Amino acid sequence: MRIVHAWLVVLGVLLLAAVPQEAQAQTIGKEKKKIFFWKKARKPVDLNPVDSGAVVDSLDMPSLAVAQQDSVDEDGGKKKSKKKKKAYFGMRVKRGFARQGKGKNQIVETFHYLREYKDPNPYVQDKHYFDVKKRKIFRAKALDPKKTPMLILHGPYTKKRGDVVIEQGYFFVGAKHLRWETFRPDSTLTQKIHYYKGFLRDSEISYYDAAKTKIKEVIPYQYGQVQGDYYKFYENGQLEWQGTYDKGRKVGTWINFYDFRGRRQYEFMYPETGFDAPAEPVLVKQYNRSGELVFENKEKK
Repeated sequence: MRIVHAWLVVLGVLLLAAVPQEAQAQTIGKEKKKIFFWKKARKPVDLNPVDSGAVVDSLDMPSLAVAQQDSVDEDGGKKKSKKKKKAYFGMRVKRGFARQGKGKNQIVETFHYLREYKDPNPYVQDKHYFDVKKRKIFRAKALDPKKTPMLILHGPYTKKRGDVVIEQGYFFVGAKHLRWETFRPDSTLTQKIHYYKGFLRDSEISYYDAAKTKIKEVIPYQYGQVQGDYYKFYENGQLEWQGTYDKGRKVGTWINFYDFRGRRQYEFMYPETGFDAPAEPVLVKQYNRSGELVFENKEKK
């Protein structure tokens, strides 16, 4: 057995010597690589400015998967980007402009109007609209779209003189709504009034019916006292009385109407402001049912 083992050793040495040195080096190299690959040092990546810019741009771009998901719907068709349509108080609107004058004193009004015409509240006495032909904003008690092509104001409103805001607020179907503010040319706030769909927000409103669809009387309140425009209506909706309160007192002209066609019957004159001495009202004008003037107090003219 010892002799056989000795011969095997001698045979192995002879075979190893017969293998070329290059093959031995390759075999040893493969073994080293297989055993020590995890210890191999990685070469540092050297990016020039062009390469680094390309990397940044590629990171900013969305992946194809995300882009395809956004642009394709469930049916495989392309989605069209939809513009968000403006709406205020649940009604769709468009934006418009009106200009008067030139230069630094030019008045620019930015407003919104209803896409589809809608009649304002008949009890609201100041209805605001944009005259399409005259390209101006007007207000009126009654509107007739058949005679005048008009757009009903609805949504934000801003009035500027040059670059200075002098008035801003909101409209609701032609009526003043929410907070309205007026400013001096130096942007000093001069007046702030809160409305609710055409009437002062804190007004006391009474009705003829339980459903509150027929207004009987509107008593204006501001800052805890009677202040502002007063209205009283007939049951048929026609205006009966219109006047103004200042610090709880009747001031200026008060008008009494007939119960049809908005025709005037009497005009009474009160002191101009709430600071003036109290005085009895003076009848200054009277009209018949046909609208003709039958009496005029020229002393108070």
